[in-house]
Amino acid sequence: MTLVARSNERLRAIDDELGGETLCVAANVSNADAADSVVSRTLDRFGTIDGLVNNAAVIPPFASLADAPVIDVVASMDANFYTALHLSRAVAPTMVQHQRGSIVMVNSAVVRHPKPLFGAYNVAKHAMLGLARSLALELGPAGVRVNTLAPGKIAGERLDSYFVLRANELGVSVESIRDDYAARLALRRIPSSEEYADVAVFLLSDLSRAVTGHTLDVNGGEYFD
Repeated sequence: MTLVARSNERLRAIDDELGGETLCVAANVSNADAADSVVSRTLDRFGTIDGLVNNAAVIPPFASLADAPVIDVVASMDANFYTALHLSRAVAPTMVQHQRGSIVMVNSAVVRHPKPLFGAYNVAKHAMLGLARSLALELGPAGVRVNTLAPGKIAGERLDSYFVLRANELGVSVESIRDDYAARLALRRIPSSEEYADVAVFLLSDLSRAVTGHTLDVNGGEYFD
């Protein structure tokens, strides 16, 4: 397995958690040459690539698309779209050569329900959805599948920070904000990052071998679409 991130510290932490059997590459794959280098090093180490999970994401400052600085829109496209484009293009030749492979785009619920003030993020994630569908059509004849995972809220530090922000704005407890959100979900709880990872593994595996070009909503039952 190859892990890619911009931070060596983050890579080391995940590598330790997985037992130190991974190839860790610190790179900014919004650059096509960096993505090609990651794939080259992976092939040198493992000989082939069976699956790719595009999980890079950055939420730009909250602003309407009509007012957002162009630099924020560009940054959103770099992090949320071009990383997936470059890595997917880089792994495609070896997957086509071996006539198998699975690419998973970790997207967002905004492709179902765009949100105000998320303009640059909405645009980038919809571009990623178009990328997944186009690649599914192009690579399907070679046995390569491309699917989209659309998460809702994910339990963890980032969401906890949002709950703290909302609690301070409204003058209520963090627990009340968390409980209120969970109550809107059919499961009455906020899914964990591990549960989202399980769905990505499903889309990578042969259990989903007849599934391609699909968007799988993973949101604890926040909505049914």
